[in-house]
Amino acid sequence: MSLFNVFNISGSALSAQSQRMNVTASNLANADSVAGPDGQPYRARQLTFEMAGEPGQQIGGVRVAGISEDQSEFRRLYDPKNPAADDQGYVSMPNVDTTSEMVNMISAARSYQANVEVLNTNKTLMLKTLTLGQ
Repeated sequence: MSLFNVFNISGSALSAQSQRMNVTASNLANADSVAGPDGQPYRARQLTFEMAGEPGQQIGGVRVAGISEDQSEFRRLYDPKNPAADDQGYVSMPNVDTTSEMVNMISAARSYQANVEVLNTNKTLMLKTLTLGQ
């Protein structure tokens, strides 16, 4: 394994965690949206990661395999005065759990920070290696 592979692996992780933070931010921003462009409440989205390595390799980076919508039930809020309420007075709200989304955001941010540290440490080690011969 080349020392430069560390840059590729950490770089792919930075990209994946950045996408994870974007999806989480979108979920949080739409947590109270009554209806989206299609007239339906927003559905929470989740990322799926997979290994991004050479075929036959046991190590490699990470990439986003896909973004899926959470198919769990919408939250129902009793608000009979809301124009979007059904005939029983309930409004369907997005299935976004803000607590778990905040935990997901913190986890993604920490993973991003950890990969930045890996890159900085690898850069420092390579620079020190270059100065050994002086």
